[in-house]
Amino acid sequence: MRFGLFGGARTRRSVGLGDSHGYRDFIDYVQEAERRGVAHMFMVVHHFTGQGQVSASMTLLSYLAAKTERIRLGTAVVVLPWHNPVLIAEQAATLDLLSGGRFDFGVGKGYRASEFSGFCIPPEEATERFDEAVEVIRKAWTTEGRFSHHGKRWHYENVVVEPAPAQLPHPPFWLAAGSEESIRRAAREGFNLLLDQLASVDQIIERVGIFREECEKHGRAWQPHDVAVARALQMIHSEEERAAAYEVRRRVVGVIGDLHKGKRADSIETDDAPLLGTPAEIIARIEKLKAGGVATILIVDPNASIANLRGFAREIMPHFGAYPAVAAAAE
Repeated sequence: MRFGLFGGARTRRSVGLGDSHGYRDFIDYVQEAERRGVAHMFMVVHHFTGQGQVSASMTLLSYLAAKTERIRLGTAVVVLPWHNPVLIAEQAATLDLLSGGRFDFGVGKGYRASEFSGFCIPPEEATERFDEAVEVIRKAWTTEGRFSHHGKRWHYENVVVEPAPAQLPHPPFWLAAGSEESIRRAAREGFNLLLDQLASVDQIIERVGIFREECEKHGRAWQPHDVAVARALQMIHSEEERAAAYEVRRRVVGVIGDLHKGKRADSIETDDAPLLGTPAEIIARIEKLKAGGVATILIVDPNASIANLRGFAREIMPHFGAYPAVAAAAE
């Protein structure tokens, strides 16, 4: 098993601190994760929320590239319909180069109406804009020398994208997907797959199976680490803590519930999506995911707490052979 992080910094101006504190705390969190043997960091990005979420993910990841050495750094996700694809290709290639080939390029079509409205882009154009952007970016990264492109939304004449990415032929593309159609598309078109934090364990196992089936159908070698599953982390050590953990879960689901495309659990108490419970309960839930084909789990800590991260590394990761000796000396 591999473990990673899913989330991002949050600015804190609303509580009387400067915006920089949220970023500094998160940078410390990612550095500690690397020391603990965490393999990935996928940075969530949103716009116009008023909630202090990261809006310039590749800028922050570039800084993290300089502050880390081993952890892979990914976007979750760049919504391509809102961006000039050549400029994105240049930025992403630069980040891949600066990180020494540690960049994972997570992309998506977008889903929040307020963001489409803010950019004055009709949501019904999302698919065609996404498809053309992917075409341009792949062309930019795989064409030797200059190229031209004349599509419906974008036109380029005799351009060359510099620098070239460090990874060849290009950084891995990751697609955030949940529907059967989008999962099969990801497999057919060479995307790795990001699965959301709200789907149940059974839904996740079903989706991994669809992805694997479609890979094999089209002659693509099945690699378990081509799929990463986000899971909320709320570890407790007594029954007295369980009620508070459920309340936090209710708030999280209330905020991000529109991500969920499948069947909801009847109640928070029967919701098996989060890694919520005692260490033994969390290990059992991860074992079930592992048996269903999941090999990479991205933990989502509502508080991005270093203490919680250390607890997870100490009490959960050793069970799956993912706790480096160097981390023990850090406590």
